[in-house]
Amino acid sequence: MGSVAMDSDYGVPRELSALQKARALYRPDLPSCLQGTTVKVEYGDAAIAADVAGAHVISHAFPHTYGQPLAHFLRKTAAVPDATVITEHPVVRVGVVFSGRQSPGGHNVIWGLHDAIKAHNANSKLIGFLGGTDGLFAQKTLEISDEVLSSYKNQGGYDLLGRTRDQIRTTEQVNAAMTACQALKLDALVIIGGVTSNTDAAQLAETFAESKCSTKVVGVPVTLNGDLKNQFVETAVGFDTICKVNSQLISNVCTDALSAEKYYYFVRLMGRKASHVALECALQSHPNMVILGEEVAASKLTIFDITKQICDAVHARAEKDKNHGVVLIPEGLVESIPELYALLQEIHGLHDKGVSVENISSHLSPWASALFEFLPPFIRKQIETEKLLAQLVEAEMNKRLKEGTYKGKKFNAICHFFGYQARGALPSKFDCDYAYVLGHVCYHILAAGLNGYMATVTNLKSPVNKWKCGAAPITSMMTVKRWSRGPAASQIGKPAVHMASVDFKGKPYELLRQNSSSFLMEDIYRNPGPLQFEGPGGETKPISLCVEDRDYMGRIKQLQEYLEKVKSIVKPGCSQDVLKAALSAMASVTEMLTIMSSPSFSGQATI
Repeated sequence: MGSVAMDSDYGVPRELSALQKARALYRPDLPSCLQGTTVKVEYGDAAIAADVAGAHVISHAFPHTYGQPLAHFLRKTAAVPDATVITEHPVVRVGVVFSGRQSPGGHNVIWGLHDAIKAHNANSKLIGFLGGTDGLFAQKTLEISDEVLSSYKNQGGYDLLGRTRDQIRTTEQVNAAMTACQALKLDALVIIGGVTSNTDAAQLAETFAESKCSTKVVGVPVTLNGDLKNQFVETAVGFDTICKVNSQLISNVCTDALSAEKYYYFVRLMGRKASHVALECALQSHPNMVILGEEVAASKLTIFDITKQICDAVHARAEKDKNHGVVLIPEGLVESIPELYALLQEIHGLHDKGVSVENISSHLSPWASALFEFLPPFIRKQIETEKLLAQLVEAEMNKRLKEGTYKGKKFNAICHFFGYQARGALPSKFDCDYAYVLGHVCYHILAAGLNGYMATVTNLKSPVNKWKCGAAPITSMMTVKRWSRGPAASQIGKPAVHMASVDFKGKPYELLRQNSSSFLMEDIYRNPGPLQFEGPGGETKPISLCVEDRDYMGRIKQLQEYLEKVKSIVKPGCSQDVLKAALSAMASVTEMLTIMSSPSFSGQATI
């Protein structure tokens, strides 16, 4: 077995404040389906990929793990005749690894998994890999005990085990992971992470199955970006905390802007390419403007188009004697602006070839060089979108002021990046509960002998006792990216769990658009206050989660119940009228669903 270096800081007891000590005493509740030592599972139909056009590509790439059934975990007393009941729980050895950006709540996944393992067999062991996937490859381990966990329960960060480069992608890496699992005699490997980490988990599960490696691989949705969201995953652990922490900071800035009445704050929020964090924070704090990368990409806006939008908003507010405001910008906005993203790609390519920053311009293509020279000098080394936009807006507003077309005060901008400050935050009560429950679900997946699955909890906007727990094959969450090459589109790239973009048809986006005019002009700033573990704000959940109705797994079960009811009514011997009505209804439904399921159907929903 691998060993831990003596000077390692992993797993050492933390020095806790009085608040942290109080938090550590809190034990999350469990839904009834996870209580007790009996594991009861109902299997649904084979899960297929929502990406209809790419389904055959996915099934070809994952022949051993594609098309597996959904799993629903039930309470012991549930009257489901076909359910599988597991009462014997032999000793197991389970490995767990953090993969990807640290996200508040990650420690509670390990805590929940540890408690579940020990509750079903006290002799079972949970083994943590130190330093992320590098620690997995090197077999650097720490046995997780209640004593080790004691100062990490309901706390932030990933420092119990740590993380590194966090990928299991190359043949060498996959083989090293398999070697570690076999050497340590692991019954399961739990990978805690986001879209990339869970894609790696799916590939690892497929390789293990093909190689007849007995270790089962389980993924857990933990990422602060909010972009791991699909028909099975309502939200990921960490998103709620990040948005609450950022929303308070944004609200403080809003109050300052309203008090001073002379500053425009440009606030960039972390979240990679998708704008979920920016959208949720806007709904919580009501800033004057939020630029969504998805809107920019859909409308093919240039940096100058965005600048004009903001300038026109500043102009309109000045006419109402408002010379202040707050603008939210997602971290990945630059990737949604074609000319800036293309410039970045060229710059990165030149950096890889060893070209210095001073000589970049002379090596760029003509159009890229012209754009590079246009950028302010401080932006050329690193494109910080909030500073770039603030500079461009300031230049344009000063120009309008000189021309006399703008009657407001001199434009003053202050820029902030809210990102790393929130990654190590104490997790919200919702994230603590959600993560702990997911840890228990991981054990149920292991007990059921499932491989290549992600732990899922749905109906999250309801109280914990109404949460529904299950597991879905990671391959059913995959899509195949397509890029246009000439008049036809070619399928290029491997199947993966891709980042979910903001859905223009979703209720959170609709809610933002309904209020965008009043947010812009009326200064109806809202302060949700500091992150609370109990009290008035303790039970709050993401607005984008609460306004949606996303109980996908519950609806699948409801549909199955309807189909069973139809089968029980339409049997040999039923009346001609009943048979005709059933045929007519089923023919209409089948025709409609066939059209909606076709790759060319334009109404395919984006999550």
